[in-house]
Amino acid sequence: MRKLAIDIETYSETPIKTSGVYAYADDDTFEVLLVGYAFDDEPVRVIDLTSPEADRSDWPALQRALVDPAIHKTAYNANFERTCLARYLDQAMPPEQWSCTAVQAARQGLPPTLAGVGKAIGLDDTDQKQTSGKALIRYFCIPCIPTARNGYRTRNLPKHDPDKWALFMTYCGQDVHTERIIRKKLSDEHTTFERRLWELDQRINDMGVRIDTGLVAEAIKMDAAFRQRLEAEAIALTGLNNPGSVAQLKLWLEAETDADRPIESLNKETVKTMIGETDDATIRRVLEIRQELGKTSVTKYQAMDRALCKDGRIHGLLQYYGANRTGRWAGRLVQVQNLPQNKLPDLDLARKLVKAGDAETVETVFGPPPFTLSQLIRTAFIPAEGNTFYVADFSAIEARVIAWLRSRRRRRCYLRPG
Repeated sequence: MRKLAIDIETYSETPIKTSGVYAYADDDTFEVLLVGYAFDDEPVRVIDLTSPEADRSDWPALQRALVDPAIHKTAYNANFERTCLARYLDQAMPPEQWSCTAVQAARQGLPPTLAGVGKAIGLDDTDQKQTSGKALIRYFCIPCIPTARNGYRTRNLPKHDPDKWALFMTYCGQDVHTERIIRKKLSDEHTTFERRLWELDQRINDMGVRIDTGLVAEAIKMDAAFRQRLEAEAIALTGLNNPGSVAQLKLWLEAETDADRPIESLNKETVKTMIGETDDATIRRVLEIRQELGKTSVTKYQAMDRALCKDGRIHGLLQYYGANRTGRWAGRLVQVQNLPQNKLPDLDLARKLVKAGDAETVETVFGPPPFTLSQLIRTAFIPAEGNTFYVADFSAIEARVIAWLRSRRRRRCYLRPG
């Protein structure tokens, strides 16, 4: 079977680091800028998709190859290429036709980055990933800050720096070259079972999870209103311009408590200790507000909002072999492997009140909104019509499996002939 090594460079106004590749590619501003590729051991070629004057004669043939099941596609972090090309070409990219060199490297305990793997296996400078890439990606692949110097533009195009663009094309081609060398140097120890697991992982992430967007929006709004109210109360109690400032609050507390030495920290444990030690109602209330403001009850709601795609789903929540040492799946974006448990006495009522934006009743019935909102995070994930979600959790799964594998190994030693 022929193999096609591929690497692409893209642009989108959605930040990929906080929103994920699916939302990144779902943005209306998304486009593919460069496509670097090489069939088998043939020379690397780079197609410039930004300019009508560029040579695109091989682009139609490459598009056919991308959907040809007889040609196996490979890339470093193949999920990015699969997702972006599927969006750009409006064409499904079945994971069965792809392999991920990053997974191949991770299974052998190597670093997660292309440059890291190249360094670990001793690639020389001619084969290693170019270090100029980060600066070029910042220049061409994300919006720029408008200034008088750049004519107040919000995006850098190839015409704004042709020399940098030429370097960027070389960089793209070098990534293809490096990925191909790494793929060949590493033994592919995927069992059929592990190969199927990776394909399943890709299909799971492609499908995504439906989100209750109404609940997410109201939760963020309710938390913001509650925090604004607490901040106003803290200002009234302390007279500080910004009671959320650790430096300002330390000075206020030192003055109010006549402290004989500076307060070193206002971390969670210190604040808890100070609340237990003070008899002053004002100081106690200010510290309690500090505790409440320190809670991150809507962090996951905000992550959901950032990663939400036009289909009402979040994609890319899991990463196969994301835990490099043990090989287990890792959570991404919302960290669904670490969700607060539900302990509210009436979960349905709490959801209805939050979705209705009834903060007053929420606080009357369930207490401060941050606690309630934290309890409702799991319920923001909703099944498609006619389906039901069941919650399951493997307790200390890694430790248990390692112990089981160890016991099997010891039994084999005991049973060895002689």
